[in-house]
Amino acid sequence: MKPYFGKKVIITGGLGFIGSSLARQLVHLGAEVTLVDSLIPIYGGNLFNIHDIIEEVRVNVCDVRDEFAMAYLLKEQDFLFNLAGQTSHVDSMHDPFTDLDINSAAQLSILEVCRKHNPSIKVVFASTRQIYGKPLYLPVDESHPLRPVDVNGINKLAGEGYHILYNDVYGVRACALRLTNTYGPGMRVKDARQTFLGIWVSRIIEGRPLQVFGSGDQLRDFNYVSDCVAALLAVGASDVSNGKVYNLGSSEVVSLLSLAELLVEIEPQASYEIVEFPSERKAIDIGDYYGDFSRLNREFSWLPVVDLKEGLQRTISYYRENISYYL
Repeated sequence: MKPYFGKKVIITGGLGFIGSSLARQLVHLGAEVTLVDSLIPIYGGNLFNIHDIIEEVRVNVCDVRDEFAMAYLLKEQDFLFNLAGQTSHVDSMHDPFTDLDINSAAQLSILEVCRKHNPSIKVVFASTRQIYGKPLYLPVDESHPLRPVDVNGINKLAGEGYHILYNDVYGVRACALRLTNTYGPGMRVKDARQTFLGIWVSRIIEGRPLQVFGSGDQLRDFNYVSDCVAALLAVGASDVSNGKVYNLGSSEVVSLLSLAELLVEIEPQASYEIVEFPSERKAIDIGDYYGDFSRLNREFSWLPVVDLKEGLQRTISYYRENISYYL
């Protein structure tokens, strides 16, 4: 990670869940870190996420849709970790044009700024496994057809495509990580806009039962946030990743029902209930999903190191101490 020492690094969505964890690690590595976040309430930005490093980073409250502000901020930066986005699949169906603005148009605008004003910057884009849609086979590798089932997936696919295009055509070094279910301290827990695990954690702390939709048989893989950060840093530090996309994933694959049972094992006072799948969620559910992350492992020796039980224990412990800052 020596490439980050003394370098200027900007993180969009920097006050959010993953962005703040990435910032903390970059500060530890000796980088000069600028965090950009809109702090729009329905998204994930939260100043408490950086309470321990706030004196060591620069914070700019700015919307990535503001091209003039982004042009100013991106000048002379060495790295851009482009994590800002609208993450709610349901919201994207109710308000598709806002999702289009943030996840597609704003991404193109950012890349245009890089092309015109800072073409030597290295860009890492946070994409999503949602762009695959309903898997045709498992585990899903990077060659799987891309068939998003919701507006969010289509716009994230476009955003990813712009990054690879600008790498290939204009030489703006860029790559993309297709994240799976990332969880851990700092995630949004007041609702399920970021991850359903967030609302499950808040329900445990509030003494309410977890709600498992449908049969609970859907299979998923999960990454603890520090493992996600390690992957972001690895691909950002090397030109091997330029123009490529990478899946994250885990060798631990569990059903949602098994996940609920694991949480009850960790927190014996917790409980769960099987409820009918909400129609708006069922219409865009992708069924089983778990990813093949062998490309990331082969090229960067990346493996998730925090197992699911340990990660869940850390997460619940964090929110028991800090829940007031997130609700």
